Amino acid sequence: MSSEHFRAYRAVAERAYADNIVTAGMLPAPEALQKAVADFDGLLPEGVDTADQLFWRALDGDRDVGMLWLALTEKSDGLHAFGYDFQVTTEQRRQGYGRAIMVAAEEICRERGVVEIGLSVFGFNTGARALYEQMGFEVTIQQMSKRL
Repeated sequence: MSSEHFRAYRAVAERAYADNIVTAGMLPAPEALQKAVADFDGLLPEGVDTADQLFWRALDGDRDVGMLWLALTEKSDGLHAFGYDFQVTTEQRRQGYGRAIMVAAEEICRERGVVEIGLSVFGFNTGARALYEQMGFEVTIQQMSKRL
C-alpha cells in the first residue's frame, strides 16, 4: 500500500473502527473516536512505514476489492502475525475475495516464517466470523457484556 493510499485508508478506517466500537456497545461515540485515533497513533507512529506493520491493497485487475493490515511480532515460539484490519469492499463481498485475500496472507506469512496468525472480530460481524471459522481460525478468548 502506498503512502497516498494509506492516508486515504486511515481517514476512513479510524471512523469505521469507531463506529464498530459504538455498534458493539463498548463505548459511546465521542470516546470511541478518541480510542480509534489513539489506537492508530500508538500502533502506527510512522504510518504505513512503521516497522513490522504490513499493508496490502487487494486488486482484481485495476479495481480495488479490499485490503489487509498485519503486524508481525517475534515471540519465544517464533514469528506471529496479527490482523488489525481486513476489508473487502462492500460491492465485492460474497464473491470469494475475502477467502482469496486470506489465502494470500497465509502464503505470505508462511514464506516469512510466521507460526501463527491471530485477529479480532466484533461479535456482531457474523459474515467475517463465518469466514474466519471456515478458514480454520478458532476462538481463543471471548469478551461478553450485558447492557442495562
